[in-house]
Amino acid sequence: MAALHQTAVVAVVGAGAMGAGIAQVAAQAGHPVRLLDNRPGAAAAAIENIRGQFAKLADKGKLSAADAAAAGARLQPADSLADLAGCALVVEAIVENLEAKQKLYADLEAIVGDDCLFGTNTSSISVTAIGSALKRPQRLAGLHFFNPAPLMALVEIVSGLATDGAVADTLYATAAAWGKTPVHAKSTPGFIVNRVARPYYAEALRLLQEGAADPATLDAVLREAGGFRMGPFELMDLIGHDVNFAVTNSVWRAFYHDPRFLPSLIQQELVDAGFYGRKSGRGFFDYSADATRPAPQTEAPRTPAGKIVVCGESPLAEALVERLQHGKLSFSRAPSSDGRVAEIGRAALFQTDGRSATERAASDGVANCVLVDLALDYETAGRLAVAVAAQCEPAAAEAAVGLLQAAGYAVSRLADVPGLAVMRTVAMLANEAADAVNQGVCAATAADAAMRLGVNYPRGPLAWADQVGVATIRNVLANLGASYGEDRYRVSPLIRRAVFAGKNLHD
Repeated sequence: MAALHQTAVVAVVGAGAMGAGIAQVAAQAGHPVRLLDNRPGAAAAAIENIRGQFAKLADKGKLSAADAAAAGARLQPADSLADLAGCALVVEAIVENLEAKQKLYADLEAIVGDDCLFGTNTSSISVTAIGSALKRPQRLAGLHFFNPAPLMALVEIVSGLATDGAVADTLYATAAAWGKTPVHAKSTPGFIVNRVARPYYAEALRLLQEGAADPATLDAVLREAGGFRMGPFELMDLIGHDVNFAVTNSVWRAFYHDPRFLPSLIQQELVDAGFYGRKSGRGFFDYSADATRPAPQTEAPRTPAGKIVVCGESPLAEALVERLQHGKLSFSRAPSSDGRVAEIGRAALFQTDGRSATERAASDGVANCVLVDLALDYETAGRLAVAVAAQCEPAAAEAAVGLLQAAGYAVSRLADVPGLAVMRTVAMLANEAADAVNQGVCAATAADAAMRLGVNYPRGPLAWADQVGVATIRNVLANLGASYGEDRYRVSPLIRRAVFAGKNLHD
């Protein structure tokens, strides 16, 4: 299906940050754009600001002066809905309210032609529900940009129950012609990104509630080991807890209180206190001018006392070999019969499998058990989290920490929680993405692209699961479920099938 021609007039209703950003994208792509807002002067002010953005791009050499001027000239304010009569596409970016969106599009139906397309930028409201108020709901689809629209590559093309496939395909092609990376999605709660991203916040909040570590430490582990651009707590502070908590509640209610999306009492307390994050000056962290950002908990330097043996050929074992060689430390190698990746003195180090270190020590008969968290890349990670079994001798725990420090890692010791931080977060992200694919919300490639481009994850969750091993992810989830006795950690049928078939999630 072809994209809308550049001569097609695009209307944007709502001149806030999102609406102005979408108008900027459309104008830069060559379309005449009409910008409408119900606040007097808001559209004209937004257009002047957009023209200023084009001028800055020209100053930086990213646009020619002529192109910047032409793009700015394509923007015109509209005084009323009647001014949108000849538009080929109307994108709304107004308040997140179902009735308001329904009324807007119902009013537009009496003004625009039958071939005019409607693209709602809603991030959480059902496209099907918005379309239910229209005489021709087949013309409506979600056209969900991410903030800031001129910079973020992802656009979710969301089909409601009545959306014509040709309409979704035209919007997909148009978004691509605008320089974006579109993905198709079905109208279900949260679409792709706002659904699949929930575990990134939810597991961090649960870890905090269980006393695994403080927010600064958990953020550091997710950044420096997991490779995420921002830790979950600093990210929630940036988004705003009022907004993040509202989205979580919306998805939870829409899924009929599925425990996988259960909101956090800790975040509820922050919202009740008005501690919304950066915009209020306080969230998990204090943003006042004289505040000092807390440092992550990092183990004091330890001596790697004892003979070092690197076991097996796992990614962690191979990274230890490389790092120990670089540090000119003496070690030997041995096969691994029980999954251990290293030994030092009386300590045995294992990668977490979703059980607590204490449970694994008891089950496997290895009292001096130290668990190591997942890393995006063990060879380049700057920090690793560990957990120590209750049975472990203090000297063995210190030797294990000393070994990882000698390999060049900063070490954060968490309380002995099942799955540690990065592993359980990645497993749950992969599980949610797999369920979205299994339920026909999107394709596997779309799920991964959406999470990389929409929220800047270092790797798509399904590709990450393939890299870690789908069977490993299945085992981690199963062990988390057994540890907590909750349906929250139920394994997606797609993951189960992949394990039984011996395939990756992208096969």
